[in-house]
Amino acid sequence: MKKRFIYILLGSLTFLGIQSCDINELPETTMNDQNYWNTVNDLRMAANYFYTTLPGLTAAEAQQDVWSGYAYKATGSEAQVSDGSRPTAVTSADYNYFSIFQANKLIEKAPSIIEKGATEKEVNYYVGEAYFFRAMYYFEMFKRFGGVPLITKTLTTNDPEVFNARATREETFNQILADLDKSIELLRTNAETISAKEYGRISKTAALAYKARVALFEGTREKFHKYGDANKHLTIARDAAKQVMDSKEYGLFTQPTVGKNGERLNDAYFNLFQLAGEGSANKENIIVRLYGVNRENNISSNTIQRTYEGANVTPTQNFVDYYLMADGLPITKSPLYSEPTKTSTHIGYFSKKDPRMSFTIFKKGDEFIASTNYTLPNPRMHLSGFGVRKYANKEYWNLQSSFIDKPILRYAEVLLTYAEATYELNNAISDADLDLSINLIRARLPQINVGTDAAPNFVDMPKLTNAFVNANGLKMQDEIRRERLVELAFEGFAYWDLIRWKTAEVEMLKARLGSYFFTEYLTAPGEKWSASTPVDSKNYILLQDAKLRKFDPEKDYLWSIPTSEITINPKIEQNPKW
Repeated sequence: MKKRFIYILLGSLTFLGIQSCDINELPETTMNDQNYWNTVNDLRMAANYFYTTLPGLTAAEAQQDVWSGYAYKATGSEAQVSDGSRPTAVTSADYNYFSIFQANKLIEKAPSIIEKGATEKEVNYYVGEAYFFRAMYYFEMFKRFGGVPLITKTLTTNDPEVFNARATREETFNQILADLDKSIELLRTNAETISAKEYGRISKTAALAYKARVALFEGTREKFHKYGDANKHLTIARDAAKQVMDSKEYGLFTQPTVGKNGERLNDAYFNLFQLAGEGSANKENIIVRLYGVNRENNISSNTIQRTYEGANVTPTQNFVDYYLMADGLPITKSPLYSEPTKTSTHIGYFSKKDPRMSFTIFKKGDEFIASTNYTLPNPRMHLSGFGVRKYANKEYWNLQSSFIDKPILRYAEVLLTYAEATYELNNAISDADLDLSINLIRARLPQINVGTDAAPNFVDMPKLTNAFVNANGLKMQDEIRRERLVELAFEGFAYWDLIRWKTAEVEMLKARLGSYFFTEYLTAPGEKWSASTPVDSKNYILLQDAKLRKFDPEKDYLWSIPTSEITINPKIEQNPKW
């Protein structure tokens, strides 16, 4: 079997207490604290619940990429986050202590299993998972709301801690770091999880990589929002990333799909989001949401490719403009770039560009749906003129069920974290550190044809060096951020990057543009584009005018605490201006 899947314990079996009863005997059909916490396997099955909460590929999760404005959706809550029109929340699934309660319960019940004969080492594997996931749950609230009430033990409705006030931002973040450090202490190594045939479970190195992520978030946010101890947290981010790098447990995935005659069918970067990139043989995936292989061998499924259609998540020109040309220069500086004209073609967008554009966005000839390969954008499916290609699979499109796993934390992110944290600590980065990080990512890309089909001339993406940046009037910080944006495109990072860099107040006010409106769009097969499609002064599809977008820097860098929570607990104070 290609992988061993994590079995999911149903919610009714996990942590439920007994219902009120007039007799002292337990109902035979009820699973509860008094007849559950007995063996290490009980603990393992309880810990399996946490894996159902990992970010997945549901429609709601995929559409979070709309928040940044680098993808577009015309209506809905995602669009409201993007254009600044969201109201104060009454309730929110993002403000949630249910899973924190489950983590607290496992941590508290674990010692009783040791008392019943289990070894402390075995028990600690799953206690470490509980600490990791508790940190993750708090971090997801922390990103949105700032400081929140800290609950680190199970409570009843009569406990006074139920009505705790919000902890400070610093206190909340320190709790996240403490939980991650505890998880790193207790968890197994990646090799141990794989040898135990438990691929997909959180390892020591995975927790360390996640620590690098959270420390980079807060360190850069502190630096650019001017509070806290930025250097302390940037140092933690850099050092944690370097520990992952030095562990040699992970590396970049470099395996393309090769045809019968040796021809290169799909590149390694594309395969990261296909079945070809799944399983423990892929050393790039550090944390993964497992789905499966097919209907007969799966945990669950998703409809991600269908979600990316129907104008749900459509990339904008605002994002596409970040791709470098083959000479390593942005389109504003590269002699390889030509402004499109009405008689240009959509596929010309991909010519002499960073290959990741071709593996992230659909172009003519790509495998697409059951009936045909991609030709031109369809205004119903891809109203911006661009469609997300990650996870695209013709068979799964036809089934309306995809089983491709979701990489949640990749080794490429660790390398990008190391580069960014190193630069932000010193406002400089050496070529040696660039070679340890960003240039490794570029080295795994295929060569680019900068000639013609008749006279090809294949070249590598150039290295990022200080000399290159200085010679071409670039800014190193911009190039490090650009690399992150295109490498991690449509993986849920862009909005939070704008938040921590304090650039949302600039980027999110810009008009949202689609592709250049080529004449060939009017003759595209299928549903037709209209000659009256709104365009800007340069003939780019106008998705949303700048005057319809707003971002209040005194308000929108934090989300509103749901008013229902404040009603329940008046000690909780609302975030500014909400």
